Amino acid sequence: MAFHDIRFPANLSFGATGGPERRTEIVTLANGYEERNTPWQHSRRRFDAGVGLRSLDDIAQLVAFFEARQGQLHGFRWKDWGDYTSCAPSQTPEMTDQLIAVGDEVTTVMPLVKRYQSGGQSYLRPITKPVPGTLRIAIGGVETQESIDWTVDTTTGLVTFAHAPDLGAEVRAGFAFDVPVRFDTDRIETSVSSFQAGQAPSVPVVEVRV
Repeated sequence: MAFHDIRFPANLSFGATGGPERRTEIVTLANGYEERNTPWQHSRRRFDAGVGLRSLDDIAQLVAFFEARQGQLHGFRWKDWGDYTSCAPSQTPEMTDQLIAVGDEVTTVMPLVKRYQSGGQSYLRPITKPVPGTLRIAIGGVETQESIDWTVDTTTGLVTFAHAPDLGAEVRAGFAFDVPVRFDTDRIETSVSSFQAGQAPSVPVVEVRV
């Protein structure tokens, strides 16, 4: 599957419904206890952009984007308005938001991640589509400079350092990011409810592994 490095129009994704999905396999034993397991290491997100469409111009913009992606064939970027930064949505990303690695004086390529924590449990989510121009990185609490100290591949989320960070130095980052998705249908049904208003009952998209 090809991936088009273009974002679904943010004005159309605003108001979309959706969120993370997990797959859990549950077996109930004869004694009533359960055994639970999951084949997925990482969650997957699903969204429906239909509720974000409010006019005929929105419908035209959606259809153009859908046709350019050839339905489900090509992936694209999606802004999840409820979870699109390394910090809380109401805050501005800072260089110390997320611990992405600890220096070992050897490793120069490090992936971006976001930590989700509740109580003593946490989950590290790979961030593969950072938004260009938003990444800030600190090593040992000192901010570093893009193109001088490091470069980032915004199609993979991999950061390459000019020199391996010192042993034990915390490498922290702040950023905005998109979700890699594709349409979860090869068919878009629209309904014109009035001359200047349109409706698309369902425009499902699903996260893809890249």
